[in-house]
Amino acid sequence: MATIDDFRKLELKIAQIKEVNEHPNADKLWVLILDLGDRTKQVVAGIKNSYTKESLLGKYVVLVDNLEPALLRGIESQGMILAGSDESGITIVSPERPLKLGSVVK
Repeated sequence: MATIDDFRKLELKIAQIKEVNEHPNADKLWVLILDLGDRTKQVVAGIKNSYTKESLLGKYVVLVDNLEPALLRGIESQGMILAGSDESGITIVSPERPLKLGSVVK
């Protein structure tokens, strides 16, 4: 079971999707450029079957900001956006209203 201290280790931040690019080596992945207000991050997300490029541009998301970078099919991902899934597909976790970029989610 996770403790509150385990949860506090995660740095969850509000970010906005500024770019959506094709992944050169994967059909189900988007390469996203996220704006955190003071910097940008590149994230590879397996949401291509659920979201078009147009539907993602400008969307506010919750980013796990302190995740160790990982190579996904040869492209570096510098975090992870939160999403839920069930038999109907994937849905991105998004704030109810736009918040200041970089705001802490707690």
